[in-house]
Amino acid sequence: MANISVIVPVYRVEEFLSRCVDSILCQSYTDFDLILVDDGSPDSCGALCDAYAERDSRVHVIHQENGGLSAARNSGIDWVFANSDSRWLAFVDSDDWVHPDFLKVLYRTAEQTLCKISACGFFLTSGETIPQNQNTEPKKLSADDYFCENFHGGATPAACNKLYHVSLFKNLRFPIGKLHEDEFTVYLALYEVGSIGVTSAKLYAYYQNEQSITRKEWSPRRMDVLEAFEQQLAFADRRNNARLRKRVTEQYVYGTYEQLHEAPKVYRKELRRKLRTALKLAAKSGSFRPGWKTLWAYEAAYPCKPFWWLLSKIHREGDAT
Repeated sequence: MANISVIVPVYRVEEFLSRCVDSILCQSYTDFDLILVDDGSPDSCGALCDAYAERDSRVHVIHQENGGLSAARNSGIDWVFANSDSRWLAFVDSDDWVHPDFLKVLYRTAEQTLCKISACGFFLTSGETIPQNQNTEPKKLSADDYFCENFHGGATPAACNKLYHVSLFKNLRFPIGKLHEDEFTVYLALYEVGSIGVTSAKLYAYYQNEQSITRKEWSPRRMDVLEAFEQQLAFADRRNNARLRKRVTEQYVYGTYEQLHEAPKVYRKELRRKLRTALKLAAKSGSFRPGWKTLWAYEAAYPCKPFWWLLSKIHREGDAT
């Protein structure tokens, strides 16, 4: 049995699938199997997956009705527990691709730091090749240092630039039907292990796909990320983790403000209510102190209030912190 199982959800990516799968199959670390989950893709992706399985015994294919990214990843995880003795899991999205040393460096980082999660850097791309000959020196960080200080930029909550010990998913799955599913899930694994092996080498290419659901016109599902932030805040409260609470409240403010300016009018009342809640939490935690520099957020949260009222509220909340 393979040491690492790589799970790739597949849906409507016939243009990109070969690039993704080929980058995995040519890894310098060869002790892995590849689970391609055809999530009811209506194009030729299912046939392409089967063709790879016929050519390479490391490839296993699951065909299922369309259930979304989380359902596809979960099917891959379930397959691993039922059919494999692999000790590690990795996730790659089917329109992305990885450096030839992606698995080797992540596995070596986990082994050298004695961590159950390892993470590498990533870069946004529209088709460029991954930089070669990068520094892969590993270091060990606490979950707080990695997640709260945003060590890998926007990839700290991402699932796909990491290697996980399979035991972490014994009771953990991605939320079905949610957008921004990584925000609901990855932090739980990070704080479960407490420390993460990291390398700054950029070994994961995150493709800027204009057809991605997160890049299309605003929809109510975009608010799922705010629900994820609310769950993270509840988690921080249960752990009495002020550092995590400070980080998440700031994300909550910026995320709500951004959506308030993109959403149709019918959703703005709810988003303003969330922004007011976020500002109160942020003022309390000290992550987003009231003042002239944050006036834009208060103006968005209280658009019908006069200017002098906003100023007095900012000063009151500032004094409370």
